Amino acid sequence: MNEVRIGLLVCDHVRPEFLGISGDYEDMFRRLFADHDDVEVVAYDAVNGELPSNPREADAWLTTGSRHSVNDGLPWIRELEHFVRKVADAGVPFVGICFGHQLIAKALGGSVVESDRGWGVGVQEVELSGELGWGDSYRVLTSYQDQVESLPPGAEILGWNDHCPVSVMGVGSNILGLQGHPEFEPAYSQALMESRRGTVIPETTVDAGLASLADEPDGSKLAEWILEFVATAMADQEE
Repeated sequence: MNEVRIGLLVCDHVRPEFLGISGDYEDMFRRLFADHDDVEVVAYDAVNGELPSNPREADAWLTTGSRHSVNDGLPWIRELEHFVRKVADAGVPFVGICFGHQLIAKALGGSVVESDRGWGVGVQEVELSGELGWGDSYRVLTSYQDQVESLPPGAEILGWNDHCPVSVMGVGSNILGLQGHPEFEPAYSQALMESRRGTVIPETTVDAGLASLADEPDGSKLAEWILEFVATAMADQEE
């Protein structure tokens, strides 16, 4: 892979009391791609209104997750939706992580709801469509309540499980959404769950999520797959 500049759209910041675990979200994504010397990660503080001037300011775009919902109606979220549509029109690679996955759906004409299946936390296994070429499944750390309910026009489901039927979504050849968090480390996932125990997330859900941390997530594998997707989408632009 040639050198690639990834614009990281930062949609939230880690709570101060958790910064000592894995750093801020920008640090987590830099660590995710640390084994790839050909990748430069450039952060944009989208949650505080910092957005790129145009879709070609980076070779590809990646979003962080967020404590916010894409349905919150905040000005920065509306601006980010507009940017997603510009990226889609330009054909530049875009990978949405968790909040970003849902943002893609909403920005391009689908819908996102607070799921009646409840919170998804801990390690989940996601079954995969053979179309991706990523094998049969992967394991990923999760933390979400909203889910994609209806797909935008032209989108397809590429990964799923019983709790989250739209776990991976593709739109055209340049847009990919992932509901999980490949950048998370188990210690951070644990801290998030414990901080929400019995208040935001039911005790039994937290207990099951903590037990699932015994299963090792495929974060580094997902990093490689994301970069493969980006490389393929970049090549498609050049044809």
